[in-house]
Amino acid sequence: MATEQATVAEEEYLQTLFWLQEAKLPMTGANVARAMQLSAPTVHEMIGRLERDGYITRAKDKQISFTANGLVHAEGVVRRHRLIERFLTDVLGIPWDEVHEEAERLEHAMSPVLEERMLAAIGDAKTCPHGHPIVAGSRIDGVPLADVAEGAAVTILRFENEAEDLLHYLKDAGIEPGLKGTLTATSDDEVTVTGEDGDTRTITFSVAETVSVLADPSPPSRIALPEQLVLARERYGR
Repeated sequence: MATEQATVAEEEYLQTLFWLQEAKLPMTGANVARAMQLSAPTVHEMIGRLERDGYITRAKDKQISFTANGLVHAEGVVRRHRLIERFLTDVLGIPWDEVHEEAERLEHAMSPVLEERMLAAIGDAKTCPHGHPIVAGSRIDGVPLADVAEGAAVTILRFENEAEDLLHYLKDAGIEPGLKGTLTATSDDEVTVTGEDGDTRTITFSVAETVSVLADPSPPSRIALPEQLVLARERYGR
């Protein structure tokens, strides 16, 4: 039987497992360790705890699956995190590249009443300011910006990696979800998008790997790598 309330540490792992599932990556301890930048023994211990507490099951091939209650918990913490980010950006006016860590601190203690008030305050917003759906199951499939050919029309969907230092870099470069433009240059080192406003925005190729877009013409779809879901250099969590 699953416990009624997951601990903060368990919620962090459930959150990461949900992101792996959402990104269509195998839910394995190895991928959790890559995404959270933790050692295999540390992850193995917590995965065992999640299983004992009834949030996940493990198959013989080490694939992890959510139990019904585990999925509810995972979706809940992800929804609260993205809702808080949107509220902080849209209602309180905090820049979108500064809200991730704030949401990390608040997501574990949000009451249902506060969640309802925040939902009312953000109006019809459907995603967090980094492009991820607030409601589970409404994610739009995209392709990495790095895969797009020169001349293609692009719309920025979301950032797969929400490390705060990376968000600062993207904001400074002028890349943000919803931006429409044309990919006007690409090389092994850099990718340049020219927006509908005529301004050019250039980011490194490695960063472009973590930016999901809609493209026309579109390259074949490709699943992100676990390393691209890393969120910070010094601590785990989303």
